[in-house]
Amino acid sequence: MFLLRHLTSACVFLASKCLPDSFVLVALLSFVVFVLVYCLTGQDASSVISSWGNGAWTLLGFSMQMALILVLGQALASAKLVQKLLKYLASLPKGYYTALWLVTSLSLIANWINWGFGLVISAVFAKEIAKNVKGVDYRLLIASAYSGFVIWHGGLSGSIPLSVATQNESLSKISAGVIEKAIPISQTIFSSYNLIIIGIILIGLPFLMAMIHPKKEEIVEIDSKLLKDEYKEIELIDHQQDKTIAHFLENSALLSYLLVFLGFGYLGIYFFKGGGISLNIVNTIFLFLGILLHKTPLTYVKAINHSARSVAGILLQFPFYAGIMGMMASHSVGGHSLAQMLSLAFTHIANEKTFALMTFLSAGIVNIFIPSGGGQWAIQAPIMLPAGQSLGVDPGVVSMAIAWGDAWTNMIQPFWALPALAIAGLGAKDIMGYCVLTLIFVGLVVCGVFYFLV
Repeated sequence: MFLLRHLTSACVFLASKCLPDSFVLVALLSFVVFVLVYCLTGQDASSVISSWGNGAWTLLGFSMQMALILVLGQALASAKLVQKLLKYLASLPKGYYTALWLVTSLSLIANWINWGFGLVISAVFAKEIAKNVKGVDYRLLIASAYSGFVIWHGGLSGSIPLSVATQNESLSKISAGVIEKAIPISQTIFSSYNLIIIGIILIGLPFLMAMIHPKKEEIVEIDSKLLKDEYKEIELIDHQQDKTIAHFLENSALLSYLLVFLGFGYLGIYFFKGGGISLNIVNTIFLFLGILLHKTPLTYVKAINHSARSVAGILLQFPFYAGIMGMMASHSVGGHSLAQMLSLAFTHIANEKTFALMTFLSAGIVNIFIPSGGGQWAIQAPIMLPAGQSLGVDPGVVSMAIAWGDAWTNMIQPFWALPALAIAGLGAKDIMGYCVLTLIFVGLVVCGVFYFLV
């Protein structure tokens, strides 16, 4: 316990003093990747710059999805009924230990079900708890809420296990011919080794986050404005008794209910036909639940206007991460990209026993530069799957090793933390020190399972 507290204090101190703003970090990362790609892949400077520019706008669709999930999630949380539920749940913990345990547990479960839902709801819940539990460290609460995201790629919305479970022409192509037939989720998400990883994290991580709470004298005072009750439902007060048609339509609950009927009608048809939960579907649910609970169109518009102020970080930084991905995937004619070179380096030192472990570690490193499950899968799958096949390693195991590596180092990658940070009003340096402990714990768990049980 003594060593754990000292390790936590050291990580928090280093993060608070050395970690710059998220935008400065992505700028520095861009230059580092440029130099590495230029020096190691044999490309000239103009080619690397072109790769950066061509990649910069490839995440526009995803950026919009992330911006919407943040805005729509916050707007939903501002509805009076949701506020009452959050306040009730937030009143249950009576001290910092149970508060941190509850936030981490809820975050893990929510992110296992769907990562988009989990990212938003856990941060909103953590902020609400901070208003009710005196003496709890706000930074650690938000770090605990974000730490639950580490489980997402082993859960029901994991993009890699869902991709290999879908039979189509691209499956064989992206796996370099290794996967000819779809791998069912019973062999990936619901495999024994993955359930063991999930179980250990679900049990252990909430207790870990509660145990590392700083001493009273080490708690940093947080601006009280960050905890102001900004989610109060907006009341429309009409002092002039406006009776115009415009006023009637803007305040018409019937119009909102008709929209909700349309939205939930679509969702009903979609799920009846066997559709799964995707990021677009989560946004659709958030959108129409928000309209329903805010009752009138104008109330919901004002809630959206208020929530939209928090998406600046996503809009600014995602193009730079997309540019980094473009450089990481670029290569000279007949050569390898930097991401491929990193993957190959690990395959050369692996054997049948250590291959899954090495795949996990290589994916963790690649994820720091390519924080996108789909992008990372497209680069690593054609290398790691054939290498694993040559050693007799099951392609489902290799796929999950890449998936867990992608999720693992998100704990030190601000890309995915931006929604939680926007909701909390904090910076990356405020929570990353605590998230290092999650990184270490999960890394040990996954390494142990892949080495001893796979």
